[in-house]
Amino acid sequence: MTIESQSQRGEQSPLRRIIGSVFAILQTRLELVGIEITEEKDRLLGVLFLGLAAMMLASMALIALTALIAIAFWDTYRWQSLAGITAVYAIAGLACALKARSSLRNAPLVFEATIAEFEKDREVFRKP
Repeated sequence: MTIESQSQRGEQSPLRRIIGSVFAILQTRLELVGIEITEEKDRLLGVLFLGLAAMMLASMALIALTALIAIAFWDTYRWQSLAGITAVYAIAGLACALKARSSLRNAPLVFEATIAEFEKDREVFRKP
C-alpha cells in the first residue's frame, strides 16, 4: 500500500467527513453572527443619529415656545405661565424616560437568528 492510497482512504473516513461538516457549520454560523453584528451596528447608528437630530430640533422648539409663552403672559401671569411650562416639560420628560425603559426591557435578542440556527443544529445532532 502506498502513502497515496492511505491518504485517500484517510480523507474519506466518516470521522473526517463529520469533522469537516462541523467546521463548515461553525463557519456558516460565525458568518451569520458577523452579518447580524453589522446589521445591528448600522441600525443603532441610524437610530442614534435620528434621535440626536430629533432632540436638538425639539430643544430648539421648546426654547422658542417657552420664550413665546413667557412674552405673551409677562404682564399678567408671568410666574404661573413659566411654572405651567416647567410642569409640562417635566411630565413629557418622565413619559419619554418611561418609554425608553420599556423599550430597553422589551428589546428582542440581538443574535436571535444565530441562536435559532444553533438550536436546529443541536436537534440534528441529537437525532439517532
